[in-house]
Amino acid sequence: MKRFTVCCFSNPIHKTRNRNSDKKPRNSMEISRNDNEEHAKQNNNNNNNVTPVIGSDRTNVIVNHDFSLGLHSWHPNCCEASVVTADSGISHGVLDPSKCGSYVVVENRKETWQGLEQDITNRVKPCCLYKVSATVAVSGPVQGLVEVMATLKLENQQSPTNYQFIAKTCVFKEKWVRLEGMFALQSLPERVVFYLEGPSPGIDLLIQSVTIHLESEPELERGEGVTVEDENLVVNPNFEDGLNNWSGRSCKIVCHDSIADGKIVPLSGKAFAAATERTQNWNGIQQEITGKVERKRVYEATAIVRIYGNNVTNATVQATLWVQNPNQRDQYIGIANVQATDKEWIQCKGKFLLNGSASRVVIYIEGPPPGTDILLNSLTLKHAEKIPPSPRPPIENPAFGVNILTNSQLTDGTTNGWFPLGNCNLSVAEGSPRILPPMARESLGPHEPLSGRYMLVTNRTQTWMGPAQIITDKLKVFLTYQISVWVKLGSNINSPQNVNVALGIDSQWVNGGQVEINDDKWHEIGGSFRIEKQPSKALVYIQGPSSGVDLMVAGLQIFPVDRLARIKHLRRQCDKIRRSDVILKFSGADASKLSGATVKVRQTRNSFPVGTCISRSSIDNEDFVDFFLKNFNWAVFGNELKWYWTEPEQGKLNYQDADDMLNLCSSNNIETRGHCIFWEVQATVQQWIQKMNQNDLNTAVQNRLTGLLNRYKGKFKHYDVNNEMLHGSFYQDKLGKDIRVNMFKTAHQLDPSATLFVNDYHIEDGCDPRSCPEKYIDHILDLQEKGAPVGGIGIQGHIDSPVGPIVCSALDRLGILGLPIWFTELDVSSINEHIRGDDLEVMMWEAFGHPAVEGIMLWGFWELFMSRDNSHLVNAEGDVNEAGKRLLAVKKDWLSHANGHIDQNGAFAFRGYHGNYAVEVITSSSQKVLKTFVVEKGDSAQVITVDLQGL
Repeated sequence: MKRFTVCCFSNPIHKTRNRNSDKKPRNSMEISRNDNEEHAKQNNNNNNNVTPVIGSDRTNVIVNHDFSLGLHSWHPNCCEASVVTADSGISHGVLDPSKCGSYVVVENRKETWQGLEQDITNRVKPCCLYKVSATVAVSGPVQGLVEVMATLKLENQQSPTNYQFIAKTCVFKEKWVRLEGMFALQSLPERVVFYLEGPSPGIDLLIQSVTIHLESEPELERGEGVTVEDENLVVNPNFEDGLNNWSGRSCKIVCHDSIADGKIVPLSGKAFAAATERTQNWNGIQQEITGKVERKRVYEATAIVRIYGNNVTNATVQATLWVQNPNQRDQYIGIANVQATDKEWIQCKGKFLLNGSASRVVIYIEGPPPGTDILLNSLTLKHAEKIPPSPRPPIENPAFGVNILTNSQLTDGTTNGWFPLGNCNLSVAEGSPRILPPMARESLGPHEPLSGRYMLVTNRTQTWMGPAQIITDKLKVFLTYQISVWVKLGSNINSPQNVNVALGIDSQWVNGGQVEINDDKWHEIGGSFRIEKQPSKALVYIQGPSSGVDLMVAGLQIFPVDRLARIKHLRRQCDKIRRSDVILKFSGADASKLSGATVKVRQTRNSFPVGTCISRSSIDNEDFVDFFLKNFNWAVFGNELKWYWTEPEQGKLNYQDADDMLNLCSSNNIETRGHCIFWEVQATVQQWIQKMNQNDLNTAVQNRLTGLLNRYKGKFKHYDVNNEMLHGSFYQDKLGKDIRVNMFKTAHQLDPSATLFVNDYHIEDGCDPRSCPEKYIDHILDLQEKGAPVGGIGIQGHIDSPVGPIVCSALDRLGILGLPIWFTELDVSSINEHIRGDDLEVMMWEAFGHPAVEGIMLWGFWELFMSRDNSHLVNAEGDVNEAGKRLLAVKKDWLSHANGHIDQNGAFAFRGYHGNYAVEVITSSSQKVLKTFVVEKGDSAQVITVDLQGL
């Protein structure tokens, strides 16, 4: 006989008034839609193809939820409240009751907890899950985002009053926002009071409506071991009930038990669905899940899919979430995509979360070309399991600096240990450099000279032919390796040739460094790599030049690098360029009190900029905002300032997202970079722009410059004028070479206060000949010679397995231009959080330790909100992972502290990083005074006067 079980859902109980929610932050990646996909959005708004899954009219726990009966059943909590109607003649800015309906204004608030409350004791039951939804706004002296919270007050006569947090949201001034959350009570207290609170004293709280609906009652019986976390939120997930709860997204859907003469049958269950008669990529099969997913909680979706018809054998199939926010803003979140075929079923699996409140949520499957059917066997949607943190991988006997290759020096005059890849010929010759390449010399220090012998590779009939060596048993997992080699080409070249050190790791090609050669000199290749699982086969080979071109290879080395030793070196370097000697001269107090007084100096902020990428959807997540404001002093917008975002269709401008983000930053003294005015890569340019003739395109470019730069004049410190010019040429091809210079000139004329940057990728890692430092330098000099006011150099910094000397070499070469260098989009990636932290630490110290670098911008930090997998620093539900802890530790290392006593001259000397400080002086009679001061950048000692008048 099975036991009957009752499950309770409960939020944490808080026993103190001043508190922060225990709930963890969650976020997700927002994707941009192209012009065609706007039709899908319009289709959704018209409700043509969405079948609601919540049809029952549940009783609202709240009485007088829309204030149509005035304040009946509502009570202001130690403040005042009144109802504003269309007849009252009162409005709060843009919130006109004649347009938005009646609402309550709660005013004369002296504490954050003061708000509006209602007793709901007799209308709630224990062990039931309730959903709260309130439409709120704020008015008055508001700066930036303001928090509004929903709370329960739980009263019992024999015990202290408890407070249970339900939910909170961030609100801009005079904009309605939906506040949503869930709660459950394990037991029913004598009195339960629901109330809304949160804004700072003096700010009016506006409330349009409040609902509390019963979401679920306790189930008497569940499958053994099954919890709420395991439940599938999709109704009829396997089509056992036909197509009930499913609908087509602007296409037809059909249920099958088999098709193609029985060749296609379900992978599991008895049926599958087909989305057919598709005319757009975004057509597919969908289900509405409104009310089933909570904001700031991570969900995992798994779809079993394949494709059929139209002679398409493989295509991308994607699971997508369409979200409509209470302010009617549409958001598309990419959950997962997979390359599906017409031969077999395949799993499409991914995670998502919602940052803000949602009025409607739909999950759908889309992607293949029009005319190709999408087949869906099943779809599950569950709360995602938490993945435990990864331990630091053990690496025994790393042998830093020891070459793992056999016979690199060719000391016996043979190519023993090497073999030709392909039908080329290997031989040994004399006359190569005897010194280590510079980047290897920086890593290895004093070293024996090279032998002067090199491998000559002849009879090459394919670009991939060259010398190779098996290294399977010599590689260690999670160890970072540096590659160093001299290469040269034969005299029979008539065009630039790429030479590449490549690694074949099982079936994967790994780039170990590249160089472009157009002369008869020896060139250095420097690169790095790391493996994160043990391969069954690994080899290294040198390839690249055209067939028939002879290749010469000398002194190839692969060795593990000691990154801790490098960081020790960089710490010493940072002491020279980022610290100054400081003498505090105290005045304004009796000398007898000062002599021997205790001094405690604490740096509160380093002046070196460390910023991050943010998005409009992320700032709806108050936990994201909290981490952002605490740990960064600069920001860049991921997409919201790009042209394809601000004008997706010609003439339809959207600056609201950028305005909201800029408002948050400026109200919290966060400086901002403008990324980007234009993007030179054609794939990123809107279709309506690509279709323009030359005259119309030139006009559109000028309108873009004028509209953006005039609107935000003086608000962005930097602009990336034309992104990735080394990797794209759309505007140059269409409008001529002068357009790039004119973009810079016009931008400077419109906003002279902004520093104008070039910005590109693979500058620092040695793996892309198109964007090596030398080509970047030539590119910048060419722009400057033609009059472009280039003021800064942007290195994006999307880097794998970074090695300090390779990065530093690029910085040294770019530093000769005398322009400030910024890492503008830094991210690192590893499946192991500790190794990811190592990578991040290397890059931060390399930047901080180089005199030409003036700032670092991370390209995000939050899981599910990164452009690269395994690059986040904060897990999806808000836990700072090991890589994030490393960020915080490095930033802590960049703060100086000093303790001591005031000398007989009334002074105290120390050496500290540039930035903001606080100094506490404690006299022998225990009198204390706290003062602040700033250590500016500079080479000479700084004398700072601290006035202690009144001590």
